[in-house]
Amino acid sequence: MTSRTPRHSPATPVADDRWALAPLVTGMGIVAPNGLGLEAYWSATLRGRGGIDDVSLFDAAGYPATLAGEVSGFDAAVHLPGRLLAQTDRMTRLALVAAEQALADAGLGPEEAAGDDSGVVTASASGGFEFGQRELQKLWSKGSRHVSAYQSFAWFYAVNTGQISIRHGLRGPSGGVVTEQAGGIDAIASARRHLRKGARLMVTGGVDSALCPWGWVAQLASGRVSSARDPRGAYLPFDASARGHVPGEGGAILVLEDGDCAPRSRPYGRIMGYAATFDPPHGEPQLGRAARCALDDAGLLPGDVDVVFADAAGTAELDRAEAAAIAEVFGAYSVPVTAPKTMTGRLSSGGAALDVATALLALRDQVIPPTTNVTRPAPGLALDLVLDEPREAPLRRALVLSRGHGGFNAAMALGPAPR
Repeated sequence: MTSRTPRHSPATPVADDRWALAPLVTGMGIVAPNGLGLEAYWSATLRGRGGIDDVSLFDAAGYPATLAGEVSGFDAAVHLPGRLLAQTDRMTRLALVAAEQALADAGLGPEEAAGDDSGVVTASASGGFEFGQRELQKLWSKGSRHVSAYQSFAWFYAVNTGQISIRHGLRGPSGGVVTEQAGGIDAIASARRHLRKGARLMVTGGVDSALCPWGWVAQLASGRVSSARDPRGAYLPFDASARGHVPGEGGAILVLEDGDCAPRSRPYGRIMGYAATFDPPHGEPQLGRAARCALDDAGLLPGDVDVVFADAAGTAELDRAEAAAIAEVFGAYSVPVTAPKTMTGRLSSGGAALDVATALLALRDQVIPPTTNVTRPAPGLALDLVLDEPREAPLRRALVLSRGHGGFNAAMALGPAPR
């Protein structure tokens, strides 16, 4: 399963000029359990340093699962004005910080970013769970007069879009996506559509946080959360000991601009292709079809892809289905596969957005981050998993896969920045 046979270059080189107008990722902001900020996260990921530990945001001792990927050391008061703290959930505070990082990374000042042709599309599967729980507790224990007026929107799935838009004067097209773990990719694809329709720039991605008792119970109801107590053995996708996943918080926000823009600094790469499918209640999983359609959208052949970032559910059945889909599309052991989310946990809507950002960093630095903690790959999975250590490799194109609870599948093909 860990075969490292060098891949052969495609027989017919694919020209890059056909994607000259594909959207550029010109800025990224990352808030992750193993790093706050892009370079802090990337450094930790390449070192294999995880952010999964005992839950500290609430007392989880009485629950069957007690581990989570928390953005440790995050003090919203350091990053945001006080007026925003009263009206925002932790999820939105993380999203606002990531958006500010992304705009600064893209070299966009307040006047350059703002405008009627600048928009926002974000994904969130939970909304402001922590804020909602607190205000509902006030409602039932003290009465309606004690409930914050901000509850009217702080809980909402699209609140991150609204708050980012207001703070940065992004008055153009906007939207919110709710497709759980697939949401980060779906939001970026929606932003791409807005660019095609004439938007100048889009702020997009996904950030989630539901690490409170109310949100925790909702996640446990899926039956897929690991009950292990050791952070190193709790989330083991594609491993013979896979027992579920560890929930986490955070994600990534990206700045997308037209392919013909004059970027202020070297972009990270291009959004080349995208597809989404849905698993029927009774029938074959459709992740493989999403991958093939994303490659078709990008004009790529399977041999043109240099690395796959897996969804990595962490349960035996779902891992087998994903491994089969990858092998069907690319061939057995034919492409390196990685799942660096073993270091952060599954971040709901933030997970796929973070994987897209991680894949772009891999293309930038020509290195594949590792899948950590997996020591006994499950038999029969024909995957070239990148384990333990980063793998240096010539990387031109990446494919990111994601599945959301309930049947959502999404795939996104990424390419290099222009030279």
